[in-house]
Amino acid sequence: MSRDARWKTLLELLVERGRLDVEEAATELEVSAATIRRDFDQLAEQQMLVRTRGGAVVHGVSYELPLRYKTARRASEKQRIAAAVAELVAPGEAVGLTGGTTTTEVARALAVRGDLASGSPALTVVTNALNIANELAVRPQFKIVVTGGVARAQSYELIGPLADGVLSQITIDVAVLGVVAFDVTHGAAAHDDAEAAINRLLCERAERVVVAADSSKLGRRAFARICAAESVDTLVTDSAADADTVRRFEEAGLTVLTV
Repeated sequence: MSRDARWKTLLELLVERGRLDVEEAATELEVSAATIRRDFDQLAEQQMLVRTRGGAVVHGVSYELPLRYKTARRASEKQRIAAAVAELVAPGEAVGLTGGTTTTEVARALAVRGDLASGSPALTVVTNALNIANELAVRPQFKIVVTGGVARAQSYELIGPLADGVLSQITIDVAVLGVVAFDVTHGAAAHDDAEAAINRLLCERAERVVVAADSSKLGRRAFARICAAESVDTLVTDSAADADTVRRFEEAGLTVLTV
């Protein structure tokens, strides 16, 4: 296993459990304890975790795993969700995409749609996510609008008043939100308040709002609220979603698609 793969796995395990022991991690990754100690030390130098005697704990109270370290967990669910979300977008529309692993998959699903292979433009994509803009910029039939702002290292999203300035001047047909939590009572949420503020403005500029979230995000809360559940038109999630949770979203007026 490469160092990069080890680091991704270690950070994923740390997010899930809150703390890891050296021996425990060495057993799970099938490497030596000395290798894990070096990994922990190097990750601690990057402020990705906090070293403890014999192990490591997450860095901070509200920990967010940076996008570059996220592995393909729930990859098949996210790809199914992305394909379903992409079908909700009509040719010629303006679509807003926030950052995140699921919305990145949505961008990829849009890029391979046959009916979006040509047009002037076939689609207008507004995004504050640098990685999404980078992937779609090679599609000449897509008009890519990137907000200004300061790049946030964890998610590659642009945030701040420069992004506000662009979004306040446009309107879009559909906003697709990637979220870390979505609850009927507490709404859609992100870890970072500045990121949530940009996502909220994107929703306000949209005719309709779609939340793309795998079932692990449902019924959860996070620090920074993006919008109320009632502000969302459609939730697209995977078939493992709890039936009672789905029913509560539907009772709140949302269309729920499970794939």
